[in-house]
Amino acid sequence: RRWIPGGGALMRYQDCVEAVQAAEEADGAYEARLAAANINPATGLASDYLNHFYEAIMLLDLLSSCPDCRDDFLAWRAMSYREHFMASRFKGRDLAIAAYDAADPSLRDCLDTLAGTMTAVLEATRAAMTADLPPERMAALADHAAAWLRPLVARAGAVINGKAGVAVPDEPQAVVDGLMKK
Repeated sequence: RRWIPGGGALMRYQDCVEAVQAAEEADGAYEARLAAANINPATGLASDYLNHFYEAIMLLDLLSSCPDCRDDFLAWRAMSYREHFMASRFKGRDLAIAAYDAADPSLRDCLDTLAGTMTAVLEATRAAMTADLPPERMAALADHAAAWLRPLVARAGAVINGKAGVAVPDEPQAVVDGLMKK
């Protein structure tokens, strides 16, 4: 909660955000600020979040030719949308978090489910790699995990860019179970 000068009452942070957004929406300034910060004005979501998953995929891709990159992959840690932006140097990080909070809940849920699924795949892969796997098995596991992740990242990008339906994707455990059966 925050004290609003002249208002004489406490106001929740989200109420402040909504009040500012409402005022800015009246003249289109809010959408312009979102676009300038690389946040999709239609969805309120930023594709910068996907860089977190692209980094993990890049590390998986490297494992085929450079098994020494295993420790770099094992060091990767999951982050929620908010955690990613709070830890980033993204120029519009506060705006990205506020826009995410104000985004359509069905879009947020879809993106969060996709992120949870990608995280589950990465964590299961990481858990399997902590054993002393021969390099060829490690490379095969990495290639298989990366192949599972690419369409999930593409789908998350479609949600962020407003080009996908908002049907909730498969549960993370179902995706991991499918990955580990291969």
